[in-house]
Amino acid sequence: MSPSARPGILSLSRRLFRIAASRKRSLVVSTLASILGNFAHVGLMASGALLILSVAGLNRGAPPLWGALMLLCSVGIGVCRYTEGLVSHVAAYKLLADMRGDLFGMLRLLAPARLLDRRKGDILSVAVADIETIEFFFAHTIGPLFTIILLPLTTLCIAARVHILFLPLLFPVYLLTCFVLPLLAIKTGRALGQDYRERVGDLKSFMVESVSSLREIQIFNYGERRMAEALEKTGGINRAAHALTLHRQIVTSAPVFFIYLARILVIAAASYLALTGYEDPAGIIVLSFVVSASFSSTQSLTTVISNLLETYAAAERYFAIMDDRPEIVEDPFPVELEGIETVEFDRVTFGYRRDREAVIEDLSFTIKKGENIGVIGESGAGKSTIIRLLLRFWEPRAGEIRINGIPLKKISLKSLRSRIVMLEQETLIFNDTIAANIALGKSGATMEEIIRSARRAHIHDFISALPEAYQTPMGELNGRISGGERQRIGIARAMISGPDMLVMDEPTSNLDVLNEKGLLKTLRDEYHGSTILIVSHRRSTLTNCDRIVRIDKKSPRNRDHN
Repeated sequence: MSPSARPGILSLSRRLFRIAASRKRSLVVSTLASILGNFAHVGLMASGALLILSVAGLNRGAPPLWGALMLLCSVGIGVCRYTEGLVSHVAAYKLLADMRGDLFGMLRLLAPARLLDRRKGDILSVAVADIETIEFFFAHTIGPLFTIILLPLTTLCIAARVHILFLPLLFPVYLLTCFVLPLLAIKTGRALGQDYRERVGDLKSFMVESVSSLREIQIFNYGERRMAEALEKTGGINRAAHALTLHRQIVTSAPVFFIYLARILVIAAASYLALTGYEDPAGIIVLSFVVSASFSSTQSLTTVISNLLETYAAAERYFAIMDDRPEIVEDPFPVELEGIETVEFDRVTFGYRRDREAVIEDLSFTIKKGENIGVIGESGAGKSTIIRLLLRFWEPRAGEIRINGIPLKKISLKSLRSRIVMLEQETLIFNDTIAANIALGKSGATMEEIIRSARRAHIHDFISALPEAYQTPMGELNGRISGGERQRIGIARAMISGPDMLVMDEPTSNLDVLNEKGLLKTLRDEYHGSTILIVSHRRSTLTNCDRIVRIDKKSPRNRDHN
């Protein structure tokens, strides 16, 4: 994202505050605790000064009174700091959980069309690391934002009450340390924070790709080059981190100069007033203690600002996903499917990018209930695209797809995808038990239903022979099962859902001839009379199809063969 297109700091802050509004009560409590804790710190210093003055006979009031106030302020500081830390972090972690839930919900809407250009590792980085970084805003920023306004104002009022001379000396320092320098620090360091977060996301994407392709890296002896690439990316992160650390040190050091300058000015002004015969030395001494305490609290703001650089960069990356617009938008009054009688492709044209040539063009064919239809064609002709359009992962550029005569865009997505089940060439196995992987096809599936589906998919005997049978963790077994066994788990998953229509994308591409025949026999036996759409480049896979639709890459129209 170009700097000119980036949202402003105030815009990002407003959006984060809107998210925080759902935990408003907790954050109000933590903010009040932060304010009271800082005022208790000022009160401790002020009552300490008054205790010394009382003992020295320079101030009215019994020393036990000021001592009791000191003790009360000390207890107040401890209680307030504990309350602030506990309540703000509990609220922050709940907010992070809500944000991850919202992100996952948005990813479901964006997938797959709007996620084609996003790397999986970068999305993972946003979901885990970036959202975790935003915790700093909720837990450590909201309280100090109110404190840096109230505490300086209170101190300035006390200063004016002691002597008006202190007001013009302290006001510019508070203005610089609480507002000017923090805003300048965020503005100058924002690009550094963004660069660092992007580099971290890029490295995580790189590592995810590397781990998932270890076999290919070994086969092609790519290890040393891949390691060199990893070191180069790590070096880039180190350089970005170094720049960010350098900026952070400047941000935390610059206000210190002005804070100590203010203390010198207070001492100089007090000395001048003493020389001119000012009659309230006790007030000046108390003020010096109060100013010292207020600046100690104000100085912590620099730590907040330095961490906000990464926080705003992380928030920007999070909102970039949340602000994306889904390719597919459901009709406000969708139609619920009761069954599938016919599927019609009527002069459908589609391309994955508007500025490129269409993948399929002017495609028309009809599928009736109970038919077994095959789609064949050369690689890149758009065979798999047909399935993706049918499941409405994308919209056609032209033409229309209808089910039971109803335009696909008017049908409920949940209803559509519960009636049509897709079996891909690579069955994804989740890191859970075999039973849970099969039950994925039906919410609340019973063990009897799971076993029945496994029997129908001819995978029950294999599962039963495992030491833990259906409770075997797939994380341990995943790399040791064959392609045929993986596919049969996928078939069991499809069967348990009881779909009206089964669509398969190259279901036998990774199987040998024997396993292919076994898989096709299973489908023929168990789905006899059901509607099936099979996409394959192998004619042997389509042997038992009632009709074959050939997609020709060079021809704009399909050819329908009996």
